[in-house]
Amino acid sequence: MTKPTVGAPLVGALEIPQCPTGQPQGIAPTDITTHQKKHHRRSIRLKGYDYSQSGLYFITICTQNRLCLFGEITDGKIILNDAGKMVHEQWTILRNRFHSIELHEYIVMPNHFHGIVELIVEAPLVGAPVEHPQMRQPQGIAPTGNPTIGDIVGAFKSLTTNDYITGVKQYHWPSFNQKLWQRNYYEHIIRSEQSFLEISEYIQNNPMKWLEDTYYG
Repeated sequence: MTKPTVGAPLVGALEIPQCPTGQPQGIAPTDITTHQKKHHRRSIRLKGYDYSQSGLYFITICTQNRLCLFGEITDGKIILNDAGKMVHEQWTILRNRFHSIELHEYIVMPNHFHGIVELIVEAPLVGAPVEHPQMRQPQGIAPTGNPTIGDIVGAFKSLTTNDYITGVKQYHWPSFNQKLWQRNYYEHIIRSEQSFLEISEYIQNNPMKWLEDTYYG
């Protein structure tokens, strides 16, 4: 695995992303937490920040209503069911759609997902033609430009939702109410190697902390 590129410092970046229903165990709360809980349908992206620039991003995505749909924790280990295995597979093949990303530590939990994504911006070639709006990528085709974190998360949520619906219809997976995932997601811009190592360890140890986790349902 290549050494990740650490993003530049950014004033006001959230330390750890979280579901609006609670703070991850062992992570100190931030001043913005209460505001997010009251106004969680508003944008929680950093205003003016370019989420397509190179760097490392820690993302958290939760199931709607924190339903445990992807497996269970046994003896401190995650045991994925078929739905959880599908989520795991869809994450690992994201690089087939987005060639300028690297996927680092990640984990599928019973009702949420943690992952570290590295964006590697591809500089345009000198003299390359500027894309005309009418020449944009056709629907359903993987984008060829520099994706944003929103592009990646959006594709992941869409692909897993479609596959989950198929599982409900064909294999009688537990149904969900309107949405598989919560409307929003949370990200943290990783700004140092120490932060990268700490978050990677947090992800690895997530199953062992399940009974203490505020996501535990």
